[in-house]
Amino acid sequence: MSPFFSVVITLYNKEKYIKSTLESVLNQTFTDFEIIIINDGSIDNSLDVITLFKDEKIKIFTSKNKGASQSRNKGIELANSNYIALLDGDDLWDENYLNEMHKAISTNKHLSVFCCALAQKYNNKCIPVNYNFIPKQKYETHNYFKSSFKFSILSSSSIIFKKEIIEVSGDFDNTIVSGEDIDMWVRIGLNYDILFINKILAFYRHIPGSLSNSIFEASKKPTFERYKCLEKNNKYLKKFLDLNRYSLALMCKINNQKKAYHFYKNRLNSSNLSLLKRTLLFCPKWILDILLCIKSLKKEKTHYKPL
Repeated sequence: MSPFFSVVITLYNKEKYIKSTLESVLNQTFTDFEIIIINDGSIDNSLDVITLFKDEKIKIFTSKNKGASQSRNKGIELANSNYIALLDGDDLWDENYLNEMHKAISTNKHLSVFCCALAQKYNNKCIPVNYNFIPKQKYETHNYFKSSFKFSILSSSSIIFKKEIIEVSGDFDNTIVSGEDIDMWVRIGLNYDILFINKILAFYRHIPGSLSNSIFEASKKPTFERYKCLEKNNKYLKKFLDLNRYSLALMCKINNQKKAYHFYKNRLNSSNLSLLKRTLLFCPKWILDILLCIKSLKKEKTHYKPL
């Protein structure tokens, strides 16, 4: 009999974090699940750490390093359950994460995509994500784009979805090195409403050397060009993409990628940005450098979270 959930964990050089990540899954109060770990060619001791766990729920697959997209796609392909629970190899779940998700699924069987509130975990503090909406009930159905203007309501450690949606939305794009998840969420958002659980059940750990915090090359980020026609008739999609283009444009300016800066800047409608964002978009690089240094003193993530 197939498990209710297939937990897909992608792993690349997370020897310091994977033990606690895996423990947060094995300690779940809901126990009908399998764990599929895709070791994406780790060159540290990650594989040694996970092989110390002797639990029949765990299935480990190792391959050459092919990137997060291909690892997630492989894990989804190998899953025996119809419900896929993604988890990055350095993030954490509350012990009731799967139990709460199971309750949400059981009472909302007509929906296909589920998520929960997220908190960012730093060494000495934990900060709840500030979404652009105020939840009024425990379960709420959301339009992904309309509800992700401040922070994406979907993340690669707080989403569960029916495996069958891949046939409609497609899988993770192997050509995108960093930001492949936000491209996937866009395609999910175009086809499905999202059930949001108004409870913090997942924790994104801020790791300075992680992929999203260390890759700033525009060539490895999504361009969103495939959505040019769709955004003309979808104002929420347009605004969501423009906020991401804004983030990428600032990243490019800070990193002296002038051509890429103009690429993103010229494709966004500045009316979708606040006055502060419009000011930052056009201000000199040296001002951005100073502001970035000031923000970094708080030792928090300094770029727009979805990317």
